[in-house]
Amino acid sequence: MIQPATRSIPKQFKFEQPKSLPIVVNFTGGQVTSDAGLGLIAELDRKLQITSRLALCFQDYRQINRMLHPIEDLIAQRIYGLVMGYEDLNDHEELRHDPMFALALQSS
Repeated sequence: MIQPATRSIPKQFKFEQPKSLPIVVNFTGGQVTSDAGLGLIAELDRKLQITSRLALCFQDYRQINRMLHPIEDLIAQRIYGLVMGYEDLNDHEELRHDPMFALALQSS
């Protein structure tokens, strides 16, 4: 029987260039996100007021004392999710824990 080759992934890489400080890459950065571009999207949205103007097109019939999130935040969450490639609404269950989405949706 042939044993499968085991590949070990180094915990740290070091890139050195002459006359330069070494660049060290490791995997101990803690929680990171692949959605860092969302910060730019959110900033453009705030400056151009895209989602806030779109929210004005909707009549919100919910009772104010029972609302957790204004309609503008719900629209921004959905649009940001679509822009970042999360087509399914069930993705938002996980995205609500993503620090980048939390930052982008801070009072859109």
